[in-house]
Amino acid sequence: MDKQNSKYRWIVFTAVLFTYFLIVSQRTAPGLITDQLMKDFNVSASTIGLLTSIQFLAYASLQIPIGILSDRYGPNLFLIAGALLNGLGTLIYSAAPNEFVLLVSRALVGMGDATIWVNLVLILGQWFRVKEFVGLLGFAGMAGSLGFLLATYPFSAWIAWSGWRPPFFTVGILLCLCGILLYVVLVKRPNQLFKGHPEAVLQSEQERVRTFLMLKRIFSDRQAWATFFCHFGLVGTYVGFIGSWAVPYGMQMYGMSRSEVSQLMMIGLVGAIVGASLTTWIANRLESIKRPYMVVHLVVLVSWIAFLVFGGKPPFFMLAVLFFIIGYGNGASALTFAAVRQSFAMREVGVVSGFANTGGFISAILLPSIYGKVLDHFQPVSSGAGYTYGFIIPVVFAALGVMGGFLLREQRKESSKASGMSV
Repeated sequence: MDKQNSKYRWIVFTAVLFTYFLIVSQRTAPGLITDQLMKDFNVSASTIGLLTSIQFLAYASLQIPIGILSDRYGPNLFLIAGALLNGLGTLIYSAAPNEFVLLVSRALVGMGDATIWVNLVLILGQWFRVKEFVGLLGFAGMAGSLGFLLATYPFSAWIAWSGWRPPFFTVGILLCLCGILLYVVLVKRPNQLFKGHPEAVLQSEQERVRTFLMLKRIFSDRQAWATFFCHFGLVGTYVGFIGSWAVPYGMQMYGMSRSEVSQLMMIGLVGAIVGASLTTWIANRLESIKRPYMVVHLVVLVSWIAFLVFGGKPPFFMLAVLFFIIGYGNGASALTFAAVRQSFAMREVGVVSGFANTGGFISAILLPSIYGKVLDHFQPVSSGAGYTYGFIIPVVFAALGVMGGFLLREQRKESSKASGMSV
């Protein structure tokens, strides 16, 4: 039985996407309790920025190593280990007695999270045909957006009802169970069904490119850098802001409650869900990744500029629209990996996907930390000046994303075939 024609591949798809859904929720869920952590642990805005950044630092620093190891040894082991590590970190976070343990737990979560997306891309590449790949990336992006959605009003309501520790403890348990589920779905059951098709066959039949030479070529490749900056501009700005400062921003600038801000964040996540599915569909229809992606980058840049134009406090209706557009851009970032899959040989997809993903999370590292320092500089925070000047950061980052879009080369079907991929 062939993996890419089996019905079992949809079980793999469902298990992997459910795990991704839960893991993504833990990227931004801590942002819901920013003010509570500052109060409970008596820490500054800069420390909260560091708390967010340490998770994304662990994530970003491991992307390329994970890509190399996953290309060489296969993605299954790393996806399983990542789910377990993420669950363990979330459990420790739920019981943290001080800020040091909080930092360690978020580092563990970041390390686990680092294994997920690159290996998800590789697993979809193994189990599904190339012509199905772009559309399925859109569904994967939707699963991630639903994970972010879980970390808004539903999680906020849960926190309001039970306090912040029980929700994180429960999700930690679920993630550990997901690790066990992935072992059964990705390793144990396929070994029974596909005995004649071990995962390592493709690896052993193809000549390996030496790691150093491969990295040297990738780091000097314009297309790789284009995907890096595309992700830098769309993902980090959204995740970095939502995951750290969106809740205090809404509470202090608009006098909203935590629940009301979480509902506003849901608007952005609806945008992300729409962006993931609609933009990949448009790209398929146009047979072009660059054109729709450039439009998305430019519109997101204009949206961040709007925050500056209105002094950090646009009218509420416009604020909702801006959150939707910025969320749409985050969902549309799935096109980054469609471009990677289309532009590089399969043996390099893991490494280049990791490199591109690093771009998004370097900006997610930098934004919360810099934003926190700006807020600390413009005390008191309630004056709003810190938030106003803080929006310069996502504007600059989004502009780098536009640059990435300009650098992106359109890859036609002939180019894909030349790379050894059938379309």
